[in-house]
Amino acid sequence: MTKADLVERIYSKLGLSKSESSQIVESVFEIMKSTLENGEKIKIAGFGNFEVKEKTTRRGRNPQTGDEIEISARRVLSFKPSQILKAEINGEEQ
Repeated sequence: MTKADLVERIYSKLGLSKSESSQIVESVFEIMKSTLENGEKIKIAGFGNFEVKEKTTRRGRNPQTGDEIEISARRVLSFKPSQILKAEINGEEQ
């Protein structure tokens, strides 16, 4: 599913104009991005949690040459689905 697909579904479900639907999608994504950039968690009930985690510098290996390399510290985005979403995906009832 793409951003355009989301806009189209909001347009057809809510009857808003396509430009209004696009603004809603863009606004939600901007809020989520800025929240995650600030290191805050996003918890959406019935869907899951988004969280930015800090990874420290660590030693690794180049799989082609076997040489040791240093993997730099970085921030990674983590998503953990809720139990409700997991159950729906697996066709289970709750």
